[in-house]
Amino acid sequence: MMLSGIIPAMVTPLNHEQQVNEAVVPALVDRLIAAEVSGLFILGTNGEFHLLTQEEKIKFTKKVINEVNGRVPVIVGVGGNSTKEVIALSEEVERAGADALSVITPFFVIPDQAEMIDHYKAIAENTNLPVMLYNIPSKTGVNLDKEVVAELAKVSNIVGLKDSSGDLGNIKGYIDATLNEDFDIICGTDSLILDALEAGATGAVAATANVVPEIVNAIYKNWKNEKLDEAREQQNRLSELRKSFQYGTLPSVLKKLVELSGTLVGPPRLPVKEVSGEVESKLIKIIGSYK
Repeated sequence: MMLSGIIPAMVTPLNHEQQVNEAVVPALVDRLIAAEVSGLFILGTNGEFHLLTQEEKIKFTKKVINEVNGRVPVIVGVGGNSTKEVIALSEEVERAGADALSVITPFFVIPDQAEMIDHYKAIAENTNLPVMLYNIPSKTGVNLDKEVVAELAKVSNIVGLKDSSGDLGNIKGYIDATLNEDFDIICGTDSLILDALEAGATGAVAATANVVPEIVNAIYKNWKNEKLDEAREQQNRLSELRKSFQYGTLPSVLKKLVELSGTLVGPPRLPVKEVSGEVESKLIKIIGSYK
């Protein structure tokens, strides 16, 4: 499966009792697919994977896949600290009908790079699905070495990497290291989408696409059609939205922005709280500027 185009890093709707709110899934999925996105990425960092139980993840995955109904590929985050736990969740997600797996590097106790290779190879061996590596050093405390990525790219069903380091040099390093493999590099930093595409990335997993999927998609479409000025214009339009994320703990601002744009995805999971009234007022102005 080619990892390309714009793939929203979909939020996980919750109700005010802190339960996963499946009732909102159809509206959220339909809104994103209507914007002609290339796929959906669920249970990532902005999907609060680290705050959900395995049971919640499986149930939510089934709901999303059911709603998508084959319209676009669904990539499911199954990463965790234990190889055994990741394999168990991967098996459940594969049975549920996922199209691909995303596997974040272990965090808290960081395996060395040789242990990383063994971890990913074991996961790949235990699934028939394509596997996408997920690098986000600011949250995990580890950056995957490009040599490790080059080694893992030789595994037939390890098909790509999502890089959320925020470092274009890092993305270029992965692209150069895997040139001889059938391996896609996806940008996971919304401010770098166009620069990454220009460097050889094949697409982006974008949090802002929850809010303004048409604008994010326009970056990719214009780039694809060699309309670089128009692509840059759309990339620049994202900056105010992207900067607003600093007003609260992840993903509180994003969830409020999605709500203000019309889909009631509810609060983040505690201990993360909803944004203050003062922040909400700022976000209302930002959303207004996009309408």
